[in-house]
Formats: sequence, C-alpha cells, structure tokens
Amino acid sequence: MSRVSVLGVSVLENPSPFGRPLRFQVQFECGEALPHDLEWKIIYVGSAESEEYDQVLDSVLVGPVPAGRHMFVFEAEAPNPSLIPESDAVGVTVVLITCTYLGQEFIRVGYYVNNEYTDPELRENPPLKPDFSQLQRNILASNPRVTRFHINWDGPSDQMEDIENVDPEPEGMLSASCTSAKGPGTALGILPENSMDCM
Repeated sequence: MSRVSVLGVSVLENPSPFGRPLRFQVQFECGEALPHDLEWKIIYVGSAESEEYDQVLDSVLVGPVPAGRHMFVFEAEAPNPSLIPESDAVGVTVVLITCTYLGQEFIRVGYYVNNEYTDPELRENPPLKPDFSQLQRNILASNPRVTRFHINWDGPSDQMEDIENVDPEPEGMLSASCTSAKGPGTALGILPENSMDCM
C-alpha cells in the first residue's frame, strides 16, 4: 500500500511563452509520517530519440513529511534551448513530474507539450533555425498520463519491479483539470501503453 497518494497536479500559467518558467501545483497526502524526504523532479524530454536530451529542470526535497494532506507550487526554469535538437524544437514533446522516496521512483505524471509559433506567418514558413523567442509552450493539462510504481517504503533493498496499470473509471479524475488518456506514449519510449490518472 502506498504511503503517499498524489491527489492532483494543476498546470499553472498555461499556455505561456517558451522561455517562461514551468509552474505546477501539487497536492498529495501521506497516510503516515515519512521520516525521510520526498524528492520531486520536473524533467523536460528534449527528444523522443534519446534520453541524452532529457533536462532535469529542477528538483526539490520535501520532508520529513507529517501525516495528512499537503500542497506546494513547484516551479522550474524553462528548458535550455541550446540542449534541444533543432529538429525537435517545434512540435510535441513531454514533460514529466516524478517523485522518489529513498531513491525509488513511485509516481510519474507525464504531460504532452506542444511548442508552436503563434504568428501565422511563422507557422506557414518556419525558420530553419528555431526561434525560441517566438514559440509558445502549451502543456496539454487535460491529458496527464500517470504511472505508479510499487516500492519498498522501508528501504530500496528489494524494490518490486511491477507497475500498476489500471484503467480509470470513465469519469475518474486526478484533479479538476485532469482527465483520462490513452495515447501513443510508447512512441516516446517513456511511459507504458496503459496508464492511469486517478490515485
């Protein structure tokens, strides 16, 4: 049984210019006090072709965490454009929010992100070299893909490998701004085909 349940993730200030920070409001509940920190990360997937372009935009330690409900706003600087392959700058990619305990990842919330030019002329005739100052980032907040991993909450000595993949109820909600989704996540090599969006 998980000692931490993520109740909701809200995407704030979305859509926004590419260079603006990413902001998420995270709500979670601890069934019992945790003596060690939770480590939260925001990861931007720079390319579907290789993990080497993934950027950890920020990580934060939260804890020790008392039992009960908690909420915080997680903000990270925008991805570094120089680390993104030019061919992957415009179009759809993924941003992940992960949380680990004692070095074990137990939840991953993935969002598709669409980066596009707002200027119709640039859309019709995009520059050969991406102009990040003209790109708008739109996180598809209504389609989170949530995966939970079983971990050993007492320590990582025998972490279980299986992943829970349960289809949510049709009206199941992670938060007011999230609904269920099944999409081509496997094409990005990040998320299993079946994910769930309710804790």
